[in-house]
Amino acid sequence: MNGNNPDRIVVGVDGSESSLQALRWARHLAEPAGTKIEAITTWQAPVGWNDGVWIDNGSPRSTAEEIVGDAVRAVYGDASANGVTTTVVPGSPAATLIEAGKTAAMIIVGSRGHGGFAGLLLGSVSSAVAEHATCPVLVVHGDRPPNIGTAR
Repeated sequence: MNGNNPDRIVVGVDGSESSLQALRWARHLAEPAGTKIEAITTWQAPVGWNDGVWIDNGSPRSTAEEIVGDAVRAVYGDASANGVTTTVVPGSPAATLIEAGKTAAMIIVGSRGHGGFAGLLLGSVSSAVAEHATCPVLVVHGDRPPNIGTAR
């Protein structure tokens, strides 16, 4: 047994529309099964010297906390987000999601996050997660809501 927890879906959130779609799909899959969702975002401190000027872009952790909080509110609105936890950690998004996936039922990521090149079909984070995760990975493409295509 690989230690995966069938009661938890990990979702990579960076505030992009693609990551909001991933969170929508997680909600769609998790609610009927009573599965918990962990929305994860990461941050890296872009602080240092640039041409002799000290650069400090504020608090990247606070910004990351805002991003994941805004994403949960965007997907759940006024509805209760019971069963959803948010995690904000420093580090690489791909490495963090892969590690979190070691104890999850699955990982859901959007196909394109912030900072990607429009011509690419799959972003670097989603590609790395899909290649290296030890649990199933759902890479969400497009903007079709999760309820389209369900039986009537």
